[in-house]
Amino acid sequence: MAPHLLLVLRILFFLTGVSDAQSVSTVSHVSIKQGGSITIPCLYNQRYRNNVKYWCRGYNWLGCSTVVRTDHPKTSRKTSISDDINQRVFTVTMTSLSPNDSDYYWCIVERNSKADDGGRLQISVTPGTPELYVDQQQMTGVVGGRVTVLCYYSSQGSSGRWCRMGGPCVAGGHYGALDGTCVKLVQEESRTSNGYVLMVTMSGLMIENTGWYWCEKGDLQMPVHITVNQPTTTQSTTTITPSVTNRDNVVTNENTDEKHQSLLEVLFIPLSLLVVLIAVTLVTLKLLRKHKDKKAKDQPPNTTVQPADPENDITYSTVSHTRGTAKQDLNPERHGDLYSTVIPMQHRTAQRAAEPDGGLQHSGPTPEIQ
Repeated sequence: MAPHLLLVLRILFFLTGVSDAQSVSTVSHVSIKQGGSITIPCLYNQRYRNNVKYWCRGYNWLGCSTVVRTDHPKTSRKTSISDDINQRVFTVTMTSLSPNDSDYYWCIVERNSKADDGGRLQISVTPGTPELYVDQQQMTGVVGGRVTVLCYYSSQGSSGRWCRMGGPCVAGGHYGALDGTCVKLVQEESRTSNGYVLMVTMSGLMIENTGWYWCEKGDLQMPVHITVNQPTTTQSTTTITPSVTNRDNVVTNENTDEKHQSLLEVLFIPLSLLVVLIAVTLVTLKLLRKHKDKKAKDQPPNTTVQPADPENDITYSTVSHTRGTAKQDLNPERHGDLYSTVIPMQHRTAQRAAEPDGGLQHSGPTPEIQ
């Protein structure tokens, strides 16, 4: 279609369809460092889900120049476009930005029978530090967890805000709620830059919190997309509530007690056997000691046992018989006195040595037995 004819149609559609305008919304002003990139979200009405969307450059909508379209997404080298019909947002990403890219742009929805609908924004590319920026535009959280966004700005000025795209905002230094999620904003001096930082913390996240937000400072905004996922096993351990944490601790303690009890049961049997063995040994030793003590008591106190020497056991005796009459009655009462001298071995040995013949000396004749 010829450019002049397209301009005429836009003017006619704008005049006839003015009541349907402003169904597309986006940020108003962003600041990007030279050589960087930016993703701009464009929120549209539900009835535009199947319409073609395009990105247009120029101060006036009627005279803007189309850069990229959803039905021809690869017509530009530095700019890409995508459409999420479930979130009702189409996004435009610009890369390798230079000061020449500073301009006004439009998010536009094409309509066949009426004037196109769109919203305008300004993009400023600066060689130095941007007036408002974030470390990353894409953040991820889990259900029940929290996410923190750091928004840096160069001057303190007015209070910053955190806004849901197409929804309400929460002012800095206050607590608030966005779609049932608690939001806390804290402003302080930045330790990593010469400016300040707005710390945004969203806690108690829900799936419904997935979407586009932006930091706002003065007339500048910086869009941030937050994706909320269902927690995995690993993630749930870091985002669980205190009650679940306590319950996990109880389970852990119970498991530890069971392990200790099993260990004690395993050690109980050998320890018991060892104790019984020691007790039996002690009792046996005590009984043996008692038996020895009793045996020692029963033995005479000064009893000495001489060695079995045959020579020492020999005892010599001298028998003397006194005859009374020639005839003696064998009756013991009539016999004369019979004397016997017992000489121990030691004395007898000395006596034999003194005798000349070394023989035995009899004190009288050998008695005759009648």
